[in-house]
Amino acid sequence: MSFFSNTENDTFWCNLSLKWVYTDLFRSIYGRTRNFHLANDVLHDAIVKFAVKNSLKQIDEPQAYLRGIVKNTLVDYYRDAAHYVDAGLLGADSTNIDPELELSDKYSPEKMVDIKQRMHALQNIIDCLPPKCRQVFWMHRIEGQPQLEIAAELGISLNMVERHMIRALVDIALAKDYLLHE
Repeated sequence: MSFFSNTENDTFWCNLSLKWVYTDLFRSIYGRTRNFHLANDVLHDAIVKFAVKNSLKQIDEPQAYLRGIVKNTLVDYYRDAAHYVDAGLLGADSTNIDPELELSDKYSPEKMVDIKQRMHALQNIIDCLPPKCRQVFWMHRIEGQPQLEIAAELGISLNMVERHMIRALVDIALAKDYLLHE
């Protein structure tokens, strides 16, 4: 079985046009990330996953399948990135900063009161959501459950889970705008 085949202007690998992969698909990933290196990493991780899956069975729609892998890989990257603080955000020489001094400047009593008030306002907004909407929001955003699991657990469609999330996020965004302009 040959993995590569050539046409006049294009090389195919596992029924995928490499020209499409490294131009159109790469541009699509770059458009989502706005980071050349991250887009490269995502593309190559997706290609490796595709190759492993393709070696196990023939894939009918390789472009669609690779796009799905890219989407899932992007989600994984962003989920992993949410767990870490970028060292660049800490400052050029963050190793010599006194943590007590750093905290005292950022979290003055006034700032803490403001944060507490905003958190209370956010909790009130969440409490005002319809019960099912609030439950879906809590399960997805706070507990980190995937939307598909939430749909199965609550006995509702994935579309309804998405609608509940949209409703919650829109309400929170509107309230956030209101709080910021107060």
